[in-house]
Amino acid sequence: MKKALILLLLYFSAAIAGRAQQQQPLTPEQKEKQLYEAIQKQVDDYAENLNLEDWQIFYADSILTHNLVELSKEYEAQSKNKVSDSSIYMLIQDTWMEKTYQAFKQILNEEQWQKYLKTGAGRAKKDRDKRAAKAKKS
Repeated sequence: MKKALILLLLYFSAAIAGRAQQQQPLTPEQKEKQLYEAIQKQVDDYAENLNLEDWQIFYADSILTHNLVELSKEYEAQSKNKVSDSSIYMLIQDTWMEKTYQAFKQILNEEQWQKYLKTGAGRAKKDRDKRAAKAKKS
């Protein structure tokens, strides 16, 4: 599921880039609608696959909405500043995915957490940690 979320973010970023190249940019309303639809799909997937309780669904929705909206805002800001260094975008993504990871750790029980890690979140965490260690070395 985490892998799906990352793929969704990459798709969202690619869609923005693709629209920019076509000279038919998405309106802010279209971007916002796309983002919220993606969030809702992800929350529904988590609810089903992790057997979330109602209160957990509420928190998962809140966490994803906040974090992905903020991630999107940071991407937009970098894009407006004409930043083309992909490592900066990766750093922004890693920051918000780590916040999501830590927040989910707080709301999931042990069984749900283990399922969550197996959905790709554990692997994504290792990848983020490797990139962070590599960045510290340089």
